[in-house]
Amino acid sequence: MATIEHSEIVRASPERVFDLLRRVEDFADYSDLIRSIDRLGENRYRWHVRAVGMDWAFDVEVTDIDPPTVLAWESLEGVKNQGRYQLRAVPEGTEVSLTLSYDIRNRLMEKAVNKAAKPLVGKVSRQILERVEARLNA
Repeated sequence: MATIEHSEIVRASPERVFDLLRRVEDFADYSDLIRSIDRLGENRYRWHVRAVGMDWAFDVEVTDIDPPTVLAWESLEGVKNQGRYQLRAVPEGTEVSLTLSYDIRNRLMEKAVNKAAKPLVGKVSRQILERVEARLNA
């Protein structure tokens, strides 16, 4: 399973940042790659993503919610993945750290995704956190 980590500082309190991050359906507003997110039930969602020239869909369940410090999830179907946002108060606001692990079983597809994944996840994570910060400061 490949793991990617990314951290950014958001100029807002952990409580305010967490309140937006826990609204999972809104992530489609924060990234151009996330086409839509459908709520399937309590803490379950279907993500529709366009990345590396392909459409991806996967179902996830939020597995850990500890306001305002942790939001974690793992996939139920589709692309096997798990992720975790860890929030920490810093003098500038909040350090938001994302850890994302994924496993693609098709070797050919895995090579293509692995090559693009790290810069892509970094870009998406930055875009999400920039848009979260913009919404908080609007």
